[in-house]
Amino acid sequence: MPAKSEDVAAAPTRAAVILPFERTQRSNVLEFAPTGGLPRAAEARLAEAVGLAASIGVMIVHSAIHPLRQRRPSTLLGEGQVEMVHQALEEQGATLVIVDAALTPVQQRNLEREWGAKVIDRTGLILEIFGERARTREGTLQVELAHLEYQRTRLVRSWTHLERQRGGFGFLGGPGESQIEIDRRLIGERIIRLKRELEQVRRTRGLHRKARERVPFPVIALVGYTNAGKSTLFNALTGATVYAQDQLFATLDPTMRQITLPSGRHAILSDTVGFISDLPTQLIEAFRATLEEVAAADIILHVRDVAHPDSTAQRNDVNAVLDEMTEGPDAALDAGWRGRCIEVLNKADLLGGPEAIASRAAGAVAVSALTGDGLDVLREALDARLAETMVTERFDVPSEDGSRLAWLYRHGEVLERVDGEDRIQLTVRISPANRARYELLS
Repeated sequence: MPAKSEDVAAAPTRAAVILPFERTQRSNVLEFAPTGGLPRAAEARLAEAVGLAASIGVMIVHSAIHPLRQRRPSTLLGEGQVEMVHQALEEQGATLVIVDAALTPVQQRNLEREWGAKVIDRTGLILEIFGERARTREGTLQVELAHLEYQRTRLVRSWTHLERQRGGFGFLGGPGESQIEIDRRLIGERIIRLKRELEQVRRTRGLHRKARERVPFPVIALVGYTNAGKSTLFNALTGATVYAQDQLFATLDPTMRQITLPSGRHAILSDTVGFISDLPTQLIEAFRATLEEVAAADIILHVRDVAHPDSTAQRNDVNAVLDEMTEGPDAALDAGWRGRCIEVLNKADLLGGPEAIASRAAGAVAVSALTGDGLDVLREALDARLAETMVTERFDVPSEDGSRLAWLYRHGEVLERVDGEDRIQLTVRISPANRARYELLS
């Protein structure tokens, strides 16, 4: 029975994932050396690229690692490698090739001609994922801006329609604009409009942040490499149902929920976007905007996939991005952020449980967000860290001032209470920020 047209249209795109890599000094091990990062196992890097590609709904029919003796300016890969990929594409019927590297516009154009298929590089792939996952107004604007800035660099004269001339303006006219110039101008105009809209969104977000600062609860922010299990941990600690899958970039927009710690102290837990190595430059600003929630956090929980072969390299990638946020006149993060950071070694169940890896890193907490093992220890560690920042103060409150009395009970830990005829004396353990807020109460 012939397939229906809608069935054919719904068939996923058949894709190939290619990893060009340069061998590191350790010649006996296949390792990929990303810019500025630790060497990574080529197989792990390829698996990450395949996971990224699969997350946009394509069918991976071929994947391969191609060592580079030297980078060819025209195609990046060598002639023999280009031909090998071409044969694989024909055998598998792939119409899309994802090259897990940064391609120049010329390299992308030449590879498309050689292979007769659409080619996208790592930057294009991550932009595609962000475009599908962004939900908030700022997220969608930031992703569209990143897309346009990326596309503007890809406007090379590789298609005939880009060379057609359009009529000029005025009496003299002239040769007019070519299509590529029109496209560049339209993209430039749209970029200007997006930047204006983003500035307005940021101002609004700033007002919301100031409003949240009046809420006395400390903020705990989750950060970590993509697919480290942040959203699963978020759900386990808060009882929320944030989307959590074994999928790269399952969460892009920050989410906040209240949690109660063993002491009864309340805090706000914030789940943020996952990090990734070789983050496209077009998305660095989007990350900085999203991670502004981290800058305001009292505690930063760095969630690591301790079972991943590149766990240490991923840790360094995350730390590098956070360190970048401390630089420049508009630094969003203070240089002492490491002092309020706790490492959480997640997915301990894959290595025998928290007890088996508890001694791997000093000060780290081993957990399994999936099974719940180690979460009680993590809650106690959060409680202890917050307690370190608390101060003990004595307050003299009029007996009839029930609102101030209730405020201190809600926002501090009452250690002692002495009731007098017309005044109540309280000894309270409270954060410096809440101590200051109490003084502002009318």
